Amino acid sequence: MSTVIVVGGGGREHAIVAALSASPSVGTIYCAPGNGGTAGGKAVNVDVAQDAIAAFAVEKKAALVVVGPEAPLVAGVCDQCRAAGVP
Repeated sequence: MSTVIVVGGGGREHAIVAALSASPSVGTIYCAPGNGGTAGGKAVNVDVAQDAIAAFAVEKKAALVVVGPEAPLVAGVCDQCRAAGVP
């Protein structure tokens, strides 16, 4: 089962977590930071700074990082994950 990290804490991320939770191939979903509706079942809210997402993904052996909001995209979270070898 794959570990997935979802970056963000709004309604969009809530919907992404709900869809990922329905997949039998997804194990743990870490929501950074998540919200009250994302925690539960396969999903765990975590307090991880934007600039630490890539290192957290490597530590948790994440198969995928999904970035919802625009701000982390602009801040380079995807580039940092790619450089760390995390899709």
